[in-house]
Amino acid sequence: MTHADYSASAAGLADRIRARAVELGFDLVGIAPARRSPREAEFREWLARGYAADMDWLARDPERRADPRRVLPEARSIVTLGVSYYAGDPPPEIWDDPGRGRIARYAWGRDYHRVLTPRLRSLAEFMHHEGGSGTQSRYYVDTGPILEREAAEAGGLGFIGKNTLLINPRRGSYLFLAEVLTTLDLPPDPPSPTGTCGHCSRCLDICPTHAFPAAYILDSRRCISYLTIENRGPIPEPLRPALGNWIFGCDACQSVCPWVRRFAPPRSEPLPPVDPELAAPRLLDLISLDEDGFRKRFRGTPVLRAKRHGLLRNVAVAIGNWGDPAARPSLERARHDSDPLVREHAEWALARLK
Repeated sequence: MTHADYSASAAGLADRIRARAVELGFDLVGIAPARRSPREAEFREWLARGYAADMDWLARDPERRADPRRVLPEARSIVTLGVSYYAGDPPPEIWDDPGRGRIARYAWGRDYHRVLTPRLRSLAEFMHHEGGSGTQSRYYVDTGPILEREAAEAGGLGFIGKNTLLINPRRGSYLFLAEVLTTLDLPPDPPSPTGTCGHCSRCLDICPTHAFPAAYILDSRRCISYLTIENRGPIPEPLRPALGNWIFGCDACQSVCPWVRRFAPPRSEPLPPVDPELAAPRLLDLISLDEDGFRKRFRGTPVLRAKRHGLLRNVAVAIGNWGDPAARPSLERARHDSDPLVREHAEWALARLK
């Protein structure tokens, strides 16, 4: 086979993989070379400054995370994938009600790991069938030792914005990212030809906790998404008032982005209605949940990751920020909760009511 024939064959295989990915429900598909990340130095500097907080898994083996060939030694390509999870705001009387807790958009439905993993498995099986019996692969939905945002950038899915998120010029940044590492040698896609943040700094300016020490750098220790989800301990008291009524994640830096506001809403079909009890449930309903009630209410959703004590910790802070005396009886009960984390934050909220 001549070099030209080989290139044509690889290009045809790449096209078939892209088509299959779209059939499976992926909105974005790109191909990046499986090589050491050109952003490795930035990643190591970020770790050295402590910006990963106590997410120790990020620092466990930075060498392996920076080079996909340490994960799959014969890897030649990374098929990078994106799925939009954009959803509009609930009605203002729901979304702006301080007696309701805001949940980040990505958690308004089924856990994306459960949704995307079967699609990835099907895509990997298709690649094995097309590539032959010697084809190997690994696939992940933010669970593997891969710098997936950087891989998506290298595969042409978008550019990394000042809020450190991948922004696709046609889809914005409300994106689930996934990838398939493969031993197939596929022609890579060029970087995204359009898109920059320019002089815009809306995402940096709106952050309630000032979690961006500089453009393109996030200090997780101050990020509401980290504080309400990955953080397993108390929320630092000086930051609690800035959380407002966010109880699981935060969309502030995305919601003001011009790329998101202009391009994320789908233009071909109307958005389904938002369930207010998934997007902004009543705080007083949540603060009284026992373990069984918590699991039943949030079964199959990403909110389970916070665990009951984490969610009720966040809810107590939101109630304290709400400041309505009608919440006092609920907080008094939470003050005697079996979990010390819930008790401590309920005490703080009660003090705020006074």
